[in-house]
Amino acid sequence: MSKPILIFTAFKNSFRVVVKNLESLSVIQIQDIEKFVSIRKGVFDFTTYSFVIQKKIEFKEFVKIIKLSTLDASCIDNPVVSQVKPRVSFGQYKGMLYAELPDSYLLWLKENYSGAQKSILQEELKNRRL
Repeated sequence: MSKPILIFTAFKNSFRVVVKNLESLSVIQIQDIEKFVSIRKGVFDFTTYSFVIQKKIEFKEFVKIIKLSTLDASCIDNPVVSQVKPRVSFGQYKGMLYAELPDSYLLWLKENYSGAQKSILQEELKNRRL
């Protein structure tokens, strides 16, 4: 039985974890991951094999949480590369980098936004594989 491989990415107010090998995990392992996410009031998305938890933590803290949980998983850090990136020019997240937006908001924008920054939005969705 393979061990879950969790790829961690920290954002400004949340973090995202991609389960790299979800398809090779047992049903019990997947249920354990879902329970882990649910307890922390996160959202698991089976279409992207990822979960988001609206809490700011660093990779080392995430590894500690995993070790204290019942999950037996490998953790990999995926730092967001700092570079000049576009900022949101509207709404509640105005001024934030697109790279810092929660996945849930990006998915909402995908269905509801048709403004001038649509191509930037699509690029961010592509980068996150959403």
